[in-house]
Amino acid sequence: MARSTLTALANEKTLQTSFIRDEKERPKVAYNKFSDEISVISLQGIDDINGSRRSEICEEIVNACEDWGVFQVIDHGVDAELISQMTKLAKEFFELPPDEKLRFDMSGGKKGGFIVSSHLQGEVVQDWRELLTYFTYPIRARDYSRWPDKPQGWIAVTEKYSEKLMDLACKLLEVLSEAMGLEKEALTKACVDMDQKVIINFYPKCPEPDLTLGLKRHTDPGTITLLLQDQVGGLQATKDNGKTWITVQPVEGAFVVNLGDHGHYLSNGRFKNADHQAVVNSNSSRLSIATFQNPAPDAKVYPLKIREGEKAIMDEPITFAEMYRRNMSKNLDLTRLKKQAKEQTEEAKLESKTIEDILA
Repeated sequence: MARSTLTALANEKTLQTSFIRDEKERPKVAYNKFSDEISVISLQGIDDINGSRRSEICEEIVNACEDWGVFQVIDHGVDAELISQMTKLAKEFFELPPDEKLRFDMSGGKKGGFIVSSHLQGEVVQDWRELLTYFTYPIRARDYSRWPDKPQGWIAVTEKYSEKLMDLACKLLEVLSEAMGLEKEALTKACVDMDQKVIINFYPKCPEPDLTLGLKRHTDPGTITLLLQDQVGGLQATKDNGKTWITVQPVEGAFVVNLGDHGHYLSNGRFKNADHQAVVNSNSSRLSIATFQNPAPDAKVYPLKIREGEKAIMDEPITFAEMYRRNMSKNLDLTRLKKQAKEQTEEAKLESKTIEDILA
């Protein structure tokens, strides 16, 4: 799969086995059965430090972070025209012929570029998506050779977009810092030198969407994620460990904000790390642009404040790089176990067959 795209597979009648999930991992709720459980919060008045509206916004955001770890923001100050340009260019990239996209193939460990399914190695089941990813902050870390040069105008628009999203993320982290009773720069300072990574997900139409996922269930490792999604629907969240799922209602021009593992640890578990996945459908393709705000690799991960009567949810401070490594290692162990279980099941099936069945 590394040297091809999903474009051709989208027109097939059945799904290739490499995309088929175990029954318990398959979607339980339709991509377009929307829920209104996720708060939509207007940020109008957030800059008025002494105004009553700012404290109302703060309360709404805190409630959402304690409940789901995910909410949506409108009136966020990011220009609608810039959002429109970013979306248009992203769509045009994924409409390019496979060879054009594969010029930026990131398989083989390259930092940034285009890939099918996932940039994690050793996945047993593939996600039904194409993705484009690159690092935007710190600015010195930008490798423009991994940023697409088509469609025209991509780099200038992305630079502006990532700058505005960085501003918005820092504003939201200020509110969460204040909610924890800390100085407003506390969460941003805990990131040391904030990283920003953009991942653009393209989920083509899928022949058998009930058997697969566009993006498997996970929590984001970083501090906070801002997601721009189109109006198709497919982002799903759970807060009861996957027993029940809801599909997040798309809101025109809104950003979906979710807390990651780092934000969860800094708040000593007070704020949830949003547990989410993406589902696909057979009617239309879907596009989303995720902007991940992460701490520097050497930033210390440990609760910034432990409330009276609570214990720290971590034994000791570790670096973000170590936290990420441990999470990845746990995921890979799970992947290996699933792979072994699958292979053992296949072996058992084979052993139960007669020689005549096998040779038939």
